[in-house]
Amino acid sequence: MRSLSNFTRNINSLPPFFPFLTITPSLVPPLPHTKTPRLHLSLSDHRSIRQPTHHPFISPYLVVWKRHDLATLDSSSGATVTTNNVELVQYSVMTRFIEDLNIDVVGKQSVRSKKLWKKVKSLEVLQPYANPRSKYPVPVEQSNGFIYAKIFGEFEKIRSSICDLVAISRLLNATLVIPEIQESTSSKGISSEFKSFSYLYNEEQFITSLNNDVIIVKNLPTKLKEARKRKEFPTFKPKKSASPDYYIKELLPELKKSKVIGLVVMDGGCLQPILSSKFVEYQRLRCRVAFHALHFRPEILALAHLIVQRLRASGQPYLAYHPGLVRDSLAYQGCAELFQDIHTELIQYRRAQMVKQKMIRDDVSVDSFIRKVNGSCPLMPEEVGLLLRAMGYPPTTRIYLAGSETFGGQRVMIPLRAMYTNLVDRSNLCHKHELNTLLGKETPIPSNSLNSIPKKTIKDSTQEWNKAGPRPRPLPPPPDRPIYQHEKEGWYGWIAEKDSEPDPSPIDLRDKAHRLLWDALDYVVSVEADAFFPGFHNDGSGSPDFSSLVMGHRLYEMASARTYRPDRKFLANLLNTTQDHLYFPKRSWTLAARKHLNDSLAEEGLERQLLHSKPMSFLSHPLPECSCTISKKPGKNRCPKWIEDSFTKSRLQESENEQPDDDEVDEEEMNSENESKVNDSPSLEEDVEMDPDD
Repeated sequence: MRSLSNFTRNINSLPPFFPFLTITPSLVPPLPHTKTPRLHLSLSDHRSIRQPTHHPFISPYLVVWKRHDLATLDSSSGATVTTNNVELVQYSVMTRFIEDLNIDVVGKQSVRSKKLWKKVKSLEVLQPYANPRSKYPVPVEQSNGFIYAKIFGEFEKIRSSICDLVAISRLLNATLVIPEIQESTSSKGISSEFKSFSYLYNEEQFITSLNNDVIIVKNLPTKLKEARKRKEFPTFKPKKSASPDYYIKELLPELKKSKVIGLVVMDGGCLQPILSSKFVEYQRLRCRVAFHALHFRPEILALAHLIVQRLRASGQPYLAYHPGLVRDSLAYQGCAELFQDIHTELIQYRRAQMVKQKMIRDDVSVDSFIRKVNGSCPLMPEEVGLLLRAMGYPPTTRIYLAGSETFGGQRVMIPLRAMYTNLVDRSNLCHKHELNTLLGKETPIPSNSLNSIPKKTIKDSTQEWNKAGPRPRPLPPPPDRPIYQHEKEGWYGWIAEKDSEPDPSPIDLRDKAHRLLWDALDYVVSVEADAFFPGFHNDGSGSPDFSSLVMGHRLYEMASARTYRPDRKFLANLLNTTQDHLYFPKRSWTLAARKHLNDSLAEEGLERQLLHSKPMSFLSHPLPECSCTISKKPGKNRCPKWIEDSFTKSRLQESENEQPDDDEVDEEEMNSENESKVNDSPSLEEDVEMDPDD
């Protein structure tokens, strides 16, 4: 048994990749054809939650054995009989992840890889500055009345609407009651620990951060709350394009008269995105709300920062990617033919609803491929993978998949996952228990019952056969096959049986509330990412979208961070030029794609964002109202001295911490060697097509 104890000591002395796991060897009875006992290794998990959940550094398929009878020990001598040593074989995805993290791997990132994560130098002069710059009085306690509001919509619409409500309350000198988020009310089955607003955001932070802007209270006074239940106060449904004059002329008299008014916000906002110059302070107020006051509740922030920490393990950068494949956006633009089977029908059904509701003034059936060429449809995940390859991102790049809804499911992600095996989302980086802690204590809801097909008796089948009409007649159809659980799960299971979409079940309503939390996690991770790539921003629906809000937040906090702003129309035509050789494009195609994406990081991308995104949502492009410029020349938008001093100090610290890379010298030497051998071997830089059969 001496070798067994030695083996135990050697196994457990390996580098502690997973400190919560212990490998325990033991002897088990021999197989029938052998006489010696076998060595059995077991993994014990010392965490408090012991379940096969995903871990950032380990997957359920990580540890496997090459053979069941890997090694045998002679019980008498303790010597190993077989020649096969016990060896841990790691799952290929995990192996690449370990290599990417440089765990036990000596080496550095190449110069080319480092350049893919560097800041955009031309945008470093843009600094966040949303403070008031003119006469800005503090709100008085004697306001004109109270404004309460109900907000409908998804995560991005909620966030934009809250900012508009604060600006309107300031405009009307009103006291704002914390808005009610209808997707997270108690009627949706969420935990009783939270109110609608506190389910997502930190109420105390929201109130205290805006003390100098607007008076905010948690509830109406008791008498007014009872009067509201009796519906004694007027309620308005402002449009997203409502101007400040509308509120001053229409709502302010009603507010002064009744002292309380209600607003119902449904379009992702209730104030014009672009305001005239005299309302510039209200634009800065929107920035202060979105980027300083609207903090997620502490549990969400803690888990989001933990995800970021796990993604950046061993100092590796990561790229966040939001596909933007949302059913409503796809239906609005008519992109049904980009998908297959049931997903095409679901998009077409939703588009027919939009046409009936006059949300779209167009035909139900349109050519999706023409829309794609016009830039109206999203970049599919496969195309994004090809563009990232053209940029030079290695296959081991860490990519975080953001978004609570990816229409089309995992099927559409297969090509991207094949190119970048380190594509992960929140479910890969968090334990199920960690995600469930955000939900609180929820009451169980019975699952959706399945309507099983009634079975016919022999008597019923005989009667049906006899009443079928004169002979000869065709054979009866085969019996109906049973409908399995996995075919009915999800909100799309109805389309195989019904022509109309059923009302959402209690579980569907609760899942919709849960998506707000998943979007909040992904929002923080995307804003903190070293690079961000949108799949479908500026979708043309007129409402704010997730990617645009992330891009606006990154532009405000750190304009020089790598945020790609691709022109889908240009890229769709570029991809069409090499349709037959997508995976083996010409060098000229790669250079054209690379140039476009590099240009989108800087001024060219900002100009495009200004033209297309800002008219839909101010928060998607909060420049120049909420920024200032580091400049030696005096100017209207020059940053104050304290910002310039802070910027200069940070630049000095960065220059001191920078060390010369030996890789640059090595790369220059390799380039010179390659140039000397250019006549001996064909170069990959040549503009030739690569044969996939080679």
